[in-house]
Amino acid sequence: MPIGQTSAQMALRDPDIRLMLRVRDDDDAAFAELVERFQHRLVAVMHHLVGGMHEAEDLAQEVFLRVYRTRKKYTPKAKFSTWLFTIANNLALNALRDRKRRPVLPLEVRESGPLGPRPAENAPVDLSETPSAGLRHKELAEVIRSALDGLNERQRVAIVLNKFEDMNYAEIADVMGLSAKAVKSLLSRARTKLREALQGYIYMDGEPPPDVPEEES
Repeated sequence: MPIGQTSAQMALRDPDIRLMLRVRDDDDAAFAELVERFQHRLVAVMHHLVGGMHEAEDLAQEVFLRVYRTRKKYTPKAKFSTWLFTIANNLALNALRDRKRRPVLPLEVRESGPLGPRPAENAPVDLSETPSAGLRHKELAEVIRSALDGLNERQRVAIVLNKFEDMNYAEIADVMGLSAKAVKSLLSRARTKLREALQGYIYMDGEPPPDVPEEES
């Protein structure tokens, strides 16, 4: 817990903590609200980490079950979302280790931010899209899946939490049980691998395409 912050002070800053404190007091309505707030995000992250949607949904349900079972022991020490995704990370890693031979982290081309899907995800399908554009989109999705499969377990977790949950180094460190410096190193290596694998498809970290010259400073 940050120095000088009591549980009450943290609750004032984080509405999700306030909900969880009500859950701790056996408020079923508060638990239902927490599930509604986080279910979509949790399933999306689990899907990116473990692959199959059905398994992702089962794991998300298990996360909520663990939250409810341990509610009486809950004491806020960080953002509620950090605590929740720590549980999710542990379950996902256990699931991956239980089936090492199966593919991991199929990734759809989408972004799920802190408040759920970004507006672009809910945009109507463009029926005017040409067949060649559709093939390009499918090819890109396959290249991204292949690139992410090339990352090691911890790199994938760090990238997913950073890109899909907008977590910073410190938050990812809390979830993964690492130092912020270790997370920074993980993300740096992961981005290098992804940049190499996705060269010609995606330009990361604000890099311009090769045919777009950078402005002179």
